Amino acid sequence: MSHATVRTRVTLPIRLGEVETVAEVVTFDGLADGLEHLAIVLGRPEEAPGGVPLVRLHSECLTGDVLGSRRCDCGPQLHEAVDRIEARGGYLLYLRQEGRGIGLYAKLDAYRLQEAGLDTYDANLALGYAADARDYTAAAQMLRALGVQRLALLTNNPDKAAQLAAHGLDVAERVPTAVHLTASNRRYLTAKADRGSHALELGA
Repeated sequence: MSHATVRTRVTLPIRLGEVETVAEVVTFDGLADGLEHLAIVLGRPEEAPGGVPLVRLHSECLTGDVLGSRRCDCGPQLHEAVDRIEARGGYLLYLRQEGRGIGLYAKLDAYRLQEAGLDTYDANLALGYAADARDYTAAAQMLRALGVQRLALLTNNPDKAAQLAAHGLDVAERVPTAVHLTASNRRYLTAKADRGSHALELGA
């Protein structure tokens, strides 16, 4: 894996959900996929318990993050991540991987197939994409450029931890996110649990 370097650091006052704070936004040169991913520094990572910052890899979701779509749990997960990382100290990596890596238009095409009965994974496959096309090489590069070797990973998705570990990072702990279940996203979350092995307890 090639090395990435920090390109710029910008202070940004933000408000997301119930959290209002001043974050540092970091950009990078040399990322493997050439995309404009961001690291958002929250709280005081250098003072995180045990020196282990809390890290969230959050894949961009315009419909959930910006429009507040109830079809997924992305918006609530983003708000939760900012709140929890701010409290502990760490990094939110905002990754430009819309629709599990297939892009915004293709994701909306997949929504139409979901309305016809396919689940979120089969819809991607029916369009000729991987069920989950995300690659976290760039995320590992970003963390290394930030000086992070050991981390606590805020996720229910075992693939994120496995990919970071495969790139030589020490995932000391996998911290589960809350289950943001609604009537509108139950089918989506069920597919994530059953097909993507996400650690989700959805109940009856």
